[in-house]
Formats: sequence, structure tokens, C-alpha cells
Amino acid sequence: MDEEPPSLSTQHNRRNRRSNKIPIEDEIPVNGDNQSQSGSVASSSVAISSVSRPQTAQTIQSTPSNVTSFSQQQHSISTESPLPPIVQRLLGDRSNEKRKNAALEIEALIKSLQEANNSAMITSVISSLSKDFCTSANSNYRKGGLIGLAATAIGLMQNCVLYLDTLLPPVLHCTDDPEARVRYYACEALFNIAKVSRHVILEHFNAIFEGLTKLYADVDMDVKNGANLLDRLIKDIVTEGEAFHVEQFLPLLQNYIRRSNPYIRQLLVGWITLLDSIPDISMIDYLPDFLDGLFNMLSDSNREIRQAADSALSDFLREVSVSTVVEFGPIVAILVSQCHSKERLNRLTAITWLAELIHHPYSGGDALLPFHAQILGAIMYCISDLEVEIRMVAEKINNDLLALVRDTSSSFQLGTLLATLSSELLSKEDVRTKMAALRWINMLMEKRTNDMAEHVEKLLPILLRTLSDPSDAVVLLNLQVLSRISLAHREEMEGAKESEKEEAQFQLVLNAILNLFAADRNLLEIRGSLIIRKLCVLLNAKSVYIRMAEALCHYQVNPADMSLDDTTYAAEAEADRLEFISTMVQTLNLILLTASELSDLRSILATTFVRKEHSSRFSTSRIRLVGAQYGPRVFSKLFHCWCHNPISTFSLCLLAQAYELGYELIQRFSEIDVTVGLLMQVDTLVQLLESPIFVHMRLQLLDVDSPHHAPLLKSLYGLLMLIPQSDAFRSLNDRLTTVCNLRENLGMSQPVLKDGQSPLISKTLLNAGNLLKRFDLVMGQYQAAKEEADKVELLDYLPNKKI
Repeated sequence: MDEEPPSLSTQHNRRNRRSNKIPIEDEIPVNGDNQSQSGSVASSSVAISSVSRPQTAQTIQSTPSNVTSFSQQQHSISTESPLPPIVQRLLGDRSNEKRKNAALEIEALIKSLQEANNSAMITSVISSLSKDFCTSANSNYRKGGLIGLAATAIGLMQNCVLYLDTLLPPVLHCTDDPEARVRYYACEALFNIAKVSRHVILEHFNAIFEGLTKLYADVDMDVKNGANLLDRLIKDIVTEGEAFHVEQFLPLLQNYIRRSNPYIRQLLVGWITLLDSIPDISMIDYLPDFLDGLFNMLSDSNREIRQAADSALSDFLREVSVSTVVEFGPIVAILVSQCHSKERLNRLTAITWLAELIHHPYSGGDALLPFHAQILGAIMYCISDLEVEIRMVAEKINNDLLALVRDTSSSFQLGTLLATLSSELLSKEDVRTKMAALRWINMLMEKRTNDMAEHVEKLLPILLRTLSDPSDAVVLLNLQVLSRISLAHREEMEGAKESEKEEAQFQLVLNAILNLFAADRNLLEIRGSLIIRKLCVLLNAKSVYIRMAEALCHYQVNPADMSLDDTTYAAEAEADRLEFISTMVQTLNLILLTASELSDLRSILATTFVRKEHSSRFSTSRIRLVGAQYGPRVFSKLFHCWCHNPISTFSLCLLAQAYELGYELIQRFSEIDVTVGLLMQVDTLVQLLESPIFVHMRLQLLDVDSPHHAPLLKSLYGLLMLIPQSDAFRSLNDRLTTVCNLRENLGMSQPVLKDGQSPLISKTLLNAGNLLKRFDLVMGQYQAAKEEADKVELLDYLPNKKI
């Protein structure tokens, strides 16, 4: 009997010891292969439930040759095949040992044909293995065909590179085979072909990589292990060679990096890291093509993939930081998108990248100007992040970017920046974002005041809306921005003086604030005092009060929705207008009498009508000088507006020490309807008379021999007569009684001016007649509005009466 031939693995070991070639069987543990044709491999492999089965029957591309798509067909022994019939039968046998023996015969045949330089017959053998076996419907024949192709490659050795165009397509086609063992043998065949071809195989890298991704994501553990070995081999070849073209690989990388399969992601991260480590390849140049995919891997459920992606991104960030040429546009777009990610690590990594780009030593700074709006939007999103670490990085980068823009001498577009800031103010509710946006607008107003003028009309409504924010810090910073806007010039006023341009802008802001108060009375009640006081600090208090007084005197209801023929609406609108002005005057007066920010304005008013020989008792030399120059005008402007509120007008006279005018006003109070609101204002004024603001007036009550004492005393007694029996009445009555008892105790008579003695008030500066006419005119308007409102109300109750 003939001896049984040695096994395929034994012969391969012998041959490879001579040729220094190691078959993949020696490296990959292979389970038994004596299975039935339709047998499953589930028993010899571990299924991974988390990995989906790769799609089959995909078109495979090869570079530079075309790879043919093979269709399955029923196998039959070919009499025209260059392979002997016995080899064909053994190659398709269900026994693994018999298939290996057939492969050894094929290897020997190929070597003999190569020695005879019979290329046509070698091509015929490869074609037979491809068509008759690799496309067979029988899985054992497909296995045999793959083993035969691997044996062909080993037999060809270095000449294998001449037949890669025909060797690779059938093998790559089988990487998508439904049978796990067939896919394993395809991986084995690829390993052997690559091992003998070395760097020439890189000409077909894209096609091989597509097959590798399918094998790498396989559910069968044997296939997966084989793919790992094949991956390491291809990486070694790429590292050793110089023929790798990254630009040809990029389309494939961009396609696969969008996949969520964890094994494909792990494969890609490894390849990106490898290519970046090769000195001759500059992956920074291609960074925008795969940066987004690396960021998406940071949110992978697999910890190892997250760590690998984070490590790769850290390496690229270090390279970007020292690179002399960086393409900012695409990178910034990716980072901005990742800053809006739902995943914490994505946001933190992206904002860290932006921080490095802003401080880039070579291309940063002005090179980022075209992208400032995009970067600012990302910063504003992260500055309100729930994660403290992200928030801190965002706040620091915001300060750095603001300083960079503030200090730059290059030109940049305001429109895009302001659009981003306006959107943040309108859409966000958190304090940090609004504060950051307002700081930016304030800086831009300071840096480019003239250029900002054209954007004020769009910006002003947004800033006014922000005045209603619940946060006092936001409101105060917003007022600072509004103050800076009010001090800017109105460039559209051609031919006007600089002072006129400033006044126009100032009036524009104040009018807008008044309109806001008129539309939102709740805001006036809650925040009115804070807003006005802050404006007086940021701007000149005297100017603020004069401009507001002038605006209120001419304030009109917006007639856009009012019909002139609508008597009812006109009456209601007029009543509403007068009520708003009165309320506004009451608010302004209360601030004037109580706020420390208006102490200088009070001092100016207090010395307005005081003669020079008496003024030193009430103020400093600076205040006396300002009072003498502007005091009468300030008092007149305020008086004309304050006439809309009688009690405020009277308190203004007391503050300015115009006691005779105050007494004349008290006498006119008898013609005014004494309402509950008026009595509440009188009660408030009586309490204020006991405050330090009116200490000079209380001391003047002791000067019983002074000419101004009588009108002051009668004014206060007149005020006392308006108050019903209450705590305020008793408080004021006790003080006035004390003063009267003082005169009686001293035995003093009515004071008479002596020769050379001047009164306290200079009547030449006080035109009391005109001021009283103004008061009567305004009170007449209120009376007419009341009568018109009563008439309309009465007509509403009349039946069948059209108004």
C-alpha cells in the first residue's frame, strides 16, 4: 500500500522553512473544519451580539485594476481546466486535509509553470480557481478555491505581483461570503498574498481595506482574529514602504469613519494613528477630512474606542499647535458643531481645541477674524454649560477672544458678530450668556463707535428687551451699553455739529427707555428706579433729568392704531398718556429726593435762587458755580414737566427753596381733585421732610425773623391742611407747633427787612408768574381729560347710542 501523504500544514511548514514564508495557519488558531456543506460554524466560534453582520454582495473597487463581481454558480468538474481532475476533486472535498493536499499540488504546479515561463497557463489556473471554485454554490469548493489561490501566491513568490489583478478579486469577493469558514479562508488567502507581494499590494490598498473592514467587523471570532493579523501585516507593509498615497485613501476613510460599528471605528483609529506616525505622511494636511469622525468616536459606548479617539485627538492638537500652516476654516466649522454636541467629552474637547487655535503662535490671532462669529457662537453655547469644567474653559476662551478682537488693528465684519450676540440675548435665559454678550457689545461700541452707529437701530430694541431681565447684574451691564450708545454720534446727521449729533443719540436712547416704560408699567414699578439711577451714574444726572423732562413734556401716544374719528379711543389714549407722564414724574421726583447718585443735582437746585451772600451755607464753591450757571434752566425745565404731578411740583419748590412759589401752588391745590393717590403722595412727602434731604428747610424754620419764614411756614401749614388725621398729620403738626411756640417764647413780631438786609431768594431769577401759568395750563389738561373720559363713560350707558 502507498503511504498516506503528509498533511498540508506539515508540508507548508517544510516548504516555508526553506522559503522563510509562514502560512497563516501557523499564526491563527483554527477550529476543526470537517463540517457538512450546510453546517454552521456557531459551535466553533463566539458570536458577538453587539456587532451587526456586514452587508453582503457589495461592489468591490480596486486600484488601479478593476475587480470583477462574481456571481454564484453550480460547480462541476471541468475537463478543460488546467488542473488535473483529481486535484479538482480534492480541492472541493469536505475534508480540510484533502483540500490542503490539493493546494500543495497546485503550489508545485505553479512553480513548475513559472520555471517554464508559462504565464498563460498560470493565468488559466488562477482563472479556473476563481470561476470554478470561488464562485461555486458549494461552500467547500469556495474554501478550496481560496486555499488554491493562496497556494498559487506562495508558489509565485515575488512574481505574485504580476498576477495581483486576477488573484485579488475572487478573494475579496469571498470576504463577504455568508459562510464564516469561507470568510476565514479569504482572510488567510489575503494574508498570504500580502506577505509575498509586500509593498506592491498597496496599489490595491483601497480594495483590500474594504475587505479588511468587513472581516474586522465579523461576528465570528476566528475571522476577527485573522483580520487582526492581516491588519498588522498591512500596517507593517505601509510603514516599511514609500508608495502609500493618502489622498487616494481619504475618500474611503471619510466613508467608513461615519460608521458607528465599534470594530470599524477601532480599525480606523488605529490606521489614522499609524499614518500620523509615519514621517513622510503629513496627516495634518488632511485633518478636516476625518476630524469630525474622530470627535464622534468620543461618544462611543466602548471605553477603549473613546480612549483611542481621545489620544489621537490629543496628538493632533499638539501637532496643530506647532504647525506653521493650518487650514482654519473647515476645522473651526467642525469644532463649532462639536461644541453643540450632547456629549460632555465632545464639548470639552472641542472647546479646548478652540482655545488652542486662539492662542496659535503662527496662524492664530488675525487669521481667525473671519471665523470669530462662528467661534463666538460656540463659546456662548458652552459658557452656560451645566458642566463646571466646560463652563470655566468657555469663560476663559471668551475673555481671550474678546481681548484679541479688542486689540487687533485688522478690519473685521461687525454684522456677523452682532447677529450672533443678538441671537444669544434673545434666545438664552441664563445670566452668564447674557453678561458675556453684553460685554462684547460694550467692547465693540468702544472700539468701533462710528461703525456701530448703523447697527444701533436693530440693536436697541434687543437691549431694551433685556432691561426686563430678572437679573440685576444683566440690567446694570445693559444700561452701561445703552449709556455708551447714547454718547455716540449720529453720523446720518450731515452738516450738524458734533454736540448736536451726541444730543440726538442721547435723546434717542432716553426716548426708547420712556417708550419701554410706557408699554410696560410693571417694569417701571419694579426696575424704574434702578434703571434711572444707573443712567445718572453712567451719564450726567443733570442731562438725564433735563432730557427726560423735555421728552415727557412732548410725549405722545403712538397713533399707529388710533383713528381720529374714534372719540372713545382718543379720550382713553389721552387719559393714559397723562397718567403715564404723572407716574413717571412721581418716580423721577422720588429718585431726585432720595438717591445718593443725585446729590449734586439736589445741591444745584438748592442754590438756584439763593443770593450769593447766602449760598455759601448750602454748597461748595463748585456746586455754587454750576448752580449759578445752570440752576435756573434746570429748575425751569423740571418745573414744566413736574407740573404733571402737583405734589412733585411742590416738593421741587421746597428743594429749590422757592417757598413763595410753593405757597402759591398750595393755594391752587383747592382746585384739584384730592384723590387717594394724591393723599398717599402727600403722606410720602411728609415722611421725606423728616429725612436729611430737607434738613436745611427744617433749620430755616428756626430763622423766624427771616423774610422767607412766613411763606415757608404757610406752605407747610397748607400741606398739613391737605392731610387727614394720621401719623403724617401728627408728625408735621408737632414740628410746626414747635416753631410757632418758639416765636411766642421769644416774643418776636412779624419780621421786617432792615436796611441793607437782602432776602434769601432772588426774585429776578424766579419768574413765578410764567411758572404758575404753566401749572394752571397742565392742570387744565388733566381736568379736560377727566371731563372727556366722564362724557365717554356716560355715553357708554346710553341705549342705542353710537360713538
